[in-house]
Amino acid sequence: MEIFKIFLVIHIIGGSLSLLLGTYILLTKKGNVIHKKIGKVYFYSMLINSILAIPMSLMHTNYFLFLISIFTIYMLLTGVRYLNKKKVANVQITDWILTIVMFLFAIAFIGFGIFNIIKGNYFGSVFIVFGSIGLLFSYQDKLNFKGKSTIKNYFLTTHIQRMAGSYIASTTAFLVVNNTFLPSILAWLLPTILMVPLIVTWTRKYKVQNKKVT
Repeated sequence: MEIFKIFLVIHIIGGSLSLLLGTYILLTKKGNVIHKKIGKVYFYSMLINSILAIPMSLMHTNYFLFLISIFTIYMLLTGVRYLNKKKVANVQITDWILTIVMFLFAIAFIGFGIFNIIKGNYFGSVFIVFGSIGLLFSYQDKLNFKGKSTIKNYFLTTHIQRMAGSYIASTTAFLVVNNTFLPSILAWLLPTILMVPLIVTWTRKYKVQNKKVT
């Protein structure tokens, strides 16, 4: 069996498992022992799945698979690391590297999207949307790392946002691969459109506002 087929089998298994576990996590109580254990399995299955997707997207040129992979890896790694970022002193060089890498990819995605639209391929709008989200996340990291967040428990709310974002990536990939009736652009953006209001709701529910930001 060629290496691509091996990667594909692992990718399908990991993607299916993370989709099921992610759905369970979203629908059940947060923060208990079960949540943490299932969350850890979700993290590693999704991470392996996303890392494998990068060489797969290069073997059989697939820009959109590459896009989703980069975003998912970033959201997973930062989402988990944020739980240990309860104060600025906990920020490490690795955190800044992840943020800078995401910022550079976000700029590249936006540029690639604009290029495609100029060429008449309006699917480039997908890259612009995801690139803009990447810029927003990078800016959020900067504020958090500098101690300028307006949210006292930003480590918790950002964890929720990033892990939910990785779930959006999983559902997006699933929908795009299995889509037979939706316009392709809508299939790519629908999970984001549906999930963002929920992320905003959860953030408002769990956040503790700072009285004063210096």
